[in-house]
Amino acid sequence: MTKIVVDAMGSDEYPTPDVVGAVQAAREYGVEIILVGDEAQIKPVLEAQNPGNLPITIVHAPEMLTMEDKGVALALKARRPNAKNSMAIGIDLVKNGQADAFVTAGNTGAAMATAYFRLGTINGVDLPALAPVFPTATGFCVVLDIGANPDVKAENLHQFAIMGSVYAEKVRGVKNPKVGLISNGEEEGKGNQLVKDATPLLKNAGLNFFGSVEGKEVIGGKVDVAVTDGFTGNVMLKSSEAVAKLVVDKIREAIKTGGPLALLGGMLVKPALGKIKKLLDPSEEGAAPLLGVNGLVFIGHGRSNDVAIKNAIRVANAAARANVLESMKTAIEERLK
Repeated sequence: MTKIVVDAMGSDEYPTPDVVGAVQAAREYGVEIILVGDEAQIKPVLEAQNPGNLPITIVHAPEMLTMEDKGVALALKARRPNAKNSMAIGIDLVKNGQADAFVTAGNTGAAMATAYFRLGTINGVDLPALAPVFPTATGFCVVLDIGANPDVKAENLHQFAIMGSVYAEKVRGVKNPKVGLISNGEEEGKGNQLVKDATPLLKNAGLNFFGSVEGKEVIGGKVDVAVTDGFTGNVMLKSSEAVAKLVVDKIREAIKTGGPLALLGGMLVKPALGKIKKLLDPSEEGAAPLLGVNGLVFIGHGRSNDVAIKNAIRVANAAARANVLESMKTAIEERLK
């Protein structure tokens, strides 16, 4: 049985969404859950869910990392050997082989720093990458990096491409995934120096390299994996989320203010709009993997509800069962010789 550690102090409304989602996941997916955090706060929420004999345990962590933890202070808390915060204790359970994956909806920067300092990176990988799944016209695309590393080198994009390809194949079930390099044009030779330097590396990486892609090709489903630096990826992610929200809000506004016929039409298209809303809802995927660290770490949004936490555990369970970490290590070793 897969063991998943859940940071019960992660979400903005901790510990309720974190604990409730964990209980739902234990019931639905048959995973063992380790809740890490303040036991006095976790226990009553857990008991209210009537967990019965579900394999759920609590590991007490008297401290937590918050949005206020930054810079040197954060680094010290993330790497201190005897750290008592929920992220450090939870990630150490993965490091020591007591659990298969760690899930948190806490401070993204804190989660990345803690994972980096406590797990290190896998051999051959210099920097980890945060890799969410974008909805596209034909399915989904793994995009990395979307914020862990604002500045990278061509070699880092090479490593991201290999890791993203393995993740898409092993966890998303995509055979021979197509890999694209995000640029401002499809033609080879366009783009900044980073794109120009990375192109020959990706062409010779033994991957199914599609070539340079613009944002519209990513959303259009031309590739299964898209690589870029964390600055560009983060702007792309937030812009996509904002546009998606704008479109849905404008449709709703037009229906409400368009008179009786518009309201009738709105009722008729409501099921279709529901499907679109579900496709665009971040809680459906739950969390993004931090690829490149020597352990399975998944980071969700602070606004995560219980559904998002449950789905984050589902994705973490799938990655653990697919043995994606070992596959990634092998691919990096073989392709970066």
